[in-house]
Amino acid sequence: MVHRLIPFTIRLKVNPVTQITQELRLKLDPGSKTTGMAVLHGNKAIFLAKIKHKPGIKQKLDHRRSLRRSRRNRKTRYRQPRFLNRKRNSGWLPPSLEARVNQTLSAVQKLRKLLPITAISTEHAKFDTQLMQNPNIQGVEYQQGELQGYEVREYLLEKWGRKCAYCGATNVPLEIEHIIPKARGGSDRISNLTLVCCSCNQEKNALTAAEFGYPQVQAKAKTPLKDAAMMNSTRWRLFEQLKATSLPVECGTGARTKMNRIALNLPKEHYYDACCVGQSTPDNLQICTSYVQTWVAVGRGTRQMCNPDKYGFPRGHRQNRKLYFGFQTGDKVKANILKGKYAGLWKGRVAVRASGFFDLKDDNNARICQGISYKHCRLVQRASGWQYIKQKVS
Repeated sequence: MVHRLIPFTIRLKVNPVTQITQELRLKLDPGSKTTGMAVLHGNKAIFLAKIKHKPGIKQKLDHRRSLRRSRRNRKTRYRQPRFLNRKRNSGWLPPSLEARVNQTLSAVQKLRKLLPITAISTEHAKFDTQLMQNPNIQGVEYQQGELQGYEVREYLLEKWGRKCAYCGATNVPLEIEHIIPKARGGSDRISNLTLVCCSCNQEKNALTAAEFGYPQVQAKAKTPLKDAAMMNSTRWRLFEQLKATSLPVECGTGARTKMNRIALNLPKEHYYDACCVGQSTPDNLQICTSYVQTWVAVGRGTRQMCNPDKYGFPRGHRQNRKLYFGFQTGDKVKANILKGKYAGLWKGRVAVRASGFFDLKDDNNARICQGISYKHCRLVQRASGWQYIKQKVS
C-alpha cells in the first residue's frame, strides 16, 4: 500500500515475524547552503537527495532588531532595552547556524522513519581560514595576521597610498568604506575595507566597487569566508546530535571524500560527495536510482502577527489561525476545475485565504492558479515545512 506520496513510499504487507530488512547506511555531506544525502545498501546507492537550507534567517532577525530599536526614538510604545539579563547556554549557536543543524537532523529523522538505517557516515571537515587566504602561511605567522604593528586606519592608509581609492583625491578627509557593502553580504574584515572621500562614499551608496566602476579595487578584496566559518562552528554540534541517535557514526575528512569521488569518476555534486564520505565507501559504486530529490526547507509560516510598513508602523494584523476550510498554506492539493479561466486538473501547493478562494503554486513557487474556490480542492498531503522536488540524476 502507498504509505506516503512525497517522497513516494510503499509499505509492504508481510508477516512481521518473517520480515527481513536490509542494512542501510545513511551518508551526509554537510554544507552551509546545501547538504548532500545518500543511502547505500552495500555498493548500491538506492537514494540520492540534497537539502537546500532555509536562507534569510539572519536578515529577518536584523530587521526585527532594527524595528525594536527604533521604538526607543519614536513616539510609540517604549521598549526598554534588555541586554543585562541575557545568558547564553554552553554550546550556544546563532539561530541561522542552529537552523541548518536542525534541518539536517530533521531530514535524518524522516529517512529513519521510512528506511531501516543501521549506520551513519558524515563528513567532519575543519577549514583553515588563514591558509585559505594565504597558501604560504606557516609557523608563527598564524599568530600575527595582517595588522601586526598597525592600527586599522594606519594600515589602510599604507595599503591604499593615503588617497581615495576611487577618485584618487589627496589631502582630503578619508572615510573607511566597505568594498562589498554589508547590505550585500560584505564583512568587517580588514580585506573588505578601503579609504575613500566623502563624496565617493555617498555616491557609491550600496553598490559594490565593481558595480561602481572600479573592478581593480574589488579585486583586492578577498573572498568572504562565511561558509567556512559556518561549517567550523556547526560540525561538532551535528556530530554530537547524530551520536545521540544511538547509531554508529563514521566521520570522514573532505580530502578522503574528494579522493573517493575522483577514484569513482563521479561529477562534483552534493549527493555524489555524500556517497563518497568516509572509509565505508565501496570500491565499485552502482547508482540504482534515476532521480535525485531536492528537499527545500520552507518552514511552517511565521509567528509575526503584525505587518509593519517600512517605517515600523502597523498596516495590518493576521488572524491567529492557519487552517481555513480544512486547508493550510503549503498543503499539496489537487484541484479539478470544471469551467472558467482555469478549467482543468491542477496540482500544486496551496496558499490559503480567509475568503475561501485560494492560489496554487508549482514547485518553483510560481503561481499557476489564482482565486479558485476551496470546493474544487482535494488534499493530497499535509504541509510539513518541506518542499520536495524530483529531478533526473545528472
